[in-house]
Amino acid sequence: MASVSQTLRPPLVAGDKRPAEVTRDICAALDRRPGAGWWAMFLPAFALLLLGVTAVTYEIATGIGTWGLNRTVGWAFDITNFVFWIGIGHAGTLISAILFLLRQRWRTSVNRSAEAMTIFAVLCAGMFPVIHLGRPWFAYWMLPYPNARGSLWINFRSPLVWDFFAILTYFTISLVFWYVGLIPDLATIRDRTKPGLRRRVLEILSLGWDGSYRTWQRYETVYKLLAGLATPLVISVHTIVSWDFATAVIPGWHTTIFPPYFVAGAIFSGMAMVLTLMTVARKAMGLEDYITVAHIDKMAKVTLATSLMVGLSYLTEFFTAFYSGNQYEEFVFLNRALGPFAWGYWIMLACNVGIPQLFWFRKVRWNPFLVFIVSVFVNIGMWFERFVIIVTSLHRDFLPSSWAGYAPTSIELATLAGSFGLFFTCFLLFCRFVPVIAISEVKGVLSVGRSRQPAGRRPLRSGGATEEASVLG
Repeated sequence: MASVSQTLRPPLVAGDKRPAEVTRDICAALDRRPGAGWWAMFLPAFALLLLGVTAVTYEIATGIGTWGLNRTVGWAFDITNFVFWIGIGHAGTLISAILFLLRQRWRTSVNRSAEAMTIFAVLCAGMFPVIHLGRPWFAYWMLPYPNARGSLWINFRSPLVWDFFAILTYFTISLVFWYVGLIPDLATIRDRTKPGLRRRVLEILSLGWDGSYRTWQRYETVYKLLAGLATPLVISVHTIVSWDFATAVIPGWHTTIFPPYFVAGAIFSGMAMVLTLMTVARKAMGLEDYITVAHIDKMAKVTLATSLMVGLSYLTEFFTAFYSGNQYEEFVFLNRALGPFAWGYWIMLACNVGIPQLFWFRKVRWNPFLVFIVSVFVNIGMWFERFVIIVTSLHRDFLPSSWAGYAPTSIELATLAGSFGLFFTCFLLFCRFVPVIAISEVKGVLSVGRSRQPAGRRPLRSGGATEEASVLG
């Protein structure tokens, strides 16, 4: 008597893995010494980090006159990089929190790395407003603590102050959310580790996890609550960042489209960075069975959808400017497309709207190398988007007599390189010491899409046809 076994969807984990195999495969990178490939990536990243530290130290000791700013272009590289890195951090919360609440189980193979990426990106972003203060040692004045300065307080109506509290909240929730999700895996590594200092540290970090039913029940409750808290932050944080511009009176900035436009752009750039990192990590760490081409395909579809949103925002900006009849608004957008920085505008348009259209084709989405190339172009385009919004709205203002150009100095370029060095150094250390994939969550989706007949089921004959019925009900 033959049985019929149908696969309703492709498996989320390839290779017909068992739970013990999942633990062994993911922990393998932690058990062995780092190879030549890891060092080949870590040393250049750490060198960039040292370069950035040197540049920032020199800038703090000398002053922000080391930057290429002038009276007309008072914001440039620093705020561009700040908004860029905040956007990169949004994909982690999207994948971890929103897709978790929507019961999208494919997230389990990429959520851990995306969450870590969020934390590192927020660290990079928070660096730029602090050094832009000129006197960063007074950054703690932003905190509302009891002091002896009398009525001297920061301006709580300033969007930059809103940024401070939004980023601090976002970083705190993201860090707690990432750590709570890591606890079961830390306990797994603890039980595999020989007695010693490392095991003792893992015992402390795993918070006495014993894997009991009560522990799992409380863990899932806390995880769901944190996901619910983190979800509004995806919308609120970059909305507040957009208010840095939208509450100004500069043509090209004061527009109500900025909040949804910035949120869509943040998710767009964040998903592109996840694709950039995951396509490399899956190959370098031998995780093709866990981060499959199906995962890459789904993330590419999200990237395509947000690319269309960003493209619609670009068209809406132009339409609003010309439909308004405001000559200053019209000039700003013509200047973006045809002025001295037109090269940046067209790079932005090509990378953010043109190249991602390749994701309409399944052959592109299922080719990790092509996905990697497209994602790199998207990251380049999203950096130029922030640069174009900031610089082209400032360098030619209301008075032609005050028009000025802008070019970054070597200190600014070194600071940007250092932020990438910080990001990749932290990510590589994360890959070395922490499970890149959530072991406990992946084990929960091993049965999805499996073609073999599950245990506990028996074939029944009904009306001349063979059906599957569960003895478990």
